[in-house]
Amino acid sequence: MERKTYIITVAGGSGSRMGSDIPKQFLLLGGVPILQRTIERFAGAVPDAKFITVLPSGHIRDWEDLCLKHCLNVPQIVVEGGLTRFHSVQNALRKVPDGAIVAIQDGVRPLVSAALIKEMLSRMDKVRALIPVVPVTDTLKNIDPAGPDPDRSAIVAAQTPQIFLSEDIKAAYTQGYSMSFTDDASVAKAYKIPLSYIEGERNNIKITTPGDLAVAESLLR
Repeated sequence: MERKTYIITVAGGSGSRMGSDIPKQFLLLGGVPILQRTIERFAGAVPDAKFITVLPSGHIRDWEDLCLKHCLNVPQIVVEGGLTRFHSVQNALRKVPDGAIVAIQDGVRPLVSAALIKEMLSRMDKVRALIPVVPVTDTLKNIDPAGPDPDRSAIVAAQTPQIFLSEDIKAAYTQGYSMSFTDDASVAKAYKIPLSYIEGERNNIKITTPGDLAVAESLLR
């Protein structure tokens, strides 16, 4: 039986680094909320997917109002975010059945291409977890005088969406929380789920600061 696809869009943060009273996922990018652009990218690439949106508990009504104002017509299951990103994803996974494919996406990565989304999903019949990565181009330094500088060729930057078989990632999220869980791949790795990788996209940036928003505006144009 073919697996259904579930898209979890994680937008449970407050966006304190943006320096705005409005959560960063609700800020406008090209006249449209960032979170809406992210969801619409996936809806365009996977029209039959089920959508789960994770939001800060105090801003669910705000999001409903924005969906009406900006005519977002993608049906969503909305869940409250948790104390950390780990707990937010954990809340969302409770809405996902076994036997599905789950793509977990940062709500503030609105520029991921439909081509990458489709390519990643097409590979999920051969792998259990697929992570987009891009090479690190900057020279890396160890600020510990006694330590060697890292080998740049062995370091990559992970992006989202990170895609898993639902029964795998749901099981991984039964682990107790650890500060080492910086993304879903780190949770899966700790649970011994084999990870596969695919080349990501330079334009698939995460918007966390005003500078990021300016770059995204430029890329969008």
